[in-house]
Amino acid sequence: MAEISESDLRAAHTLFGTRFDLAERYVEHLATSGIERGLLGPREVPRLWSRHVLNCAVTAELFPSEATVADVGSGAGLPGIALAIARPDLSLTLIEPLERRVIWLREVITDLELPNVEVFRGRAEEAVGTVKATVVTARAVSALGGLAAMTIPILEGKGELLAIKGQSAPDEVAKSRKLIRKLGGREVSVQQVGAELLEQPTTVVRILVG
Repeated sequence: MAEISESDLRAAHTLFGTRFDLAERYVEHLATSGIERGLLGPREVPRLWSRHVLNCAVTAELFPSEATVADVGSGAGLPGIALAIARPDLSLTLIEPLERRVIWLREVITDLELPNVEVFRGRAEEAVGTVKATVVTARAVSALGGLAAMTIPILEGKGELLAIKGQSAPDEVAKSRKLIRKLGGREVSVQQVGAELLEQPTTVVRILVG
């Protein structure tokens, strides 16, 4: 079982509430079959809660009520599955091109009985016009310019992109501001969430479109 510190346990109970057991089962999937099938490296096991699941779950507060969300390059279901557990009101589509990851995601979604999640096998470009979303999210997919070019078209002119980023977020924003405007992004901000719950808060770039 993946370790969890007392402070992370408190944070997990705050973020997942009565659905904490689902989050625990998801982490167990990550720590076992997720590692065995190469979705994550074995060194990540001690950090599954802090660096991965809670890092994503704290962003749940940024999503509008009952939003339709596309998680681009979902991989091991981060942030999509973490968000689906924390926010059952959201409807999520996990966009992932690699078949072995898609198979794993579907197995986990079935086991956790998450009716608000489906998987689209394909690249972000292939999802345009097929996957409907009011919010697009992504984590560790690409530098912001490339990510914006991939994801903003899914919104079809209206909505927002919430990209989970690292400390270089302000630099990435500065470099890609012109391109973002060209793609229809009218407002870009860098936000930190989870400072009151996590040792390391999560950095999110928010781009409003339309």
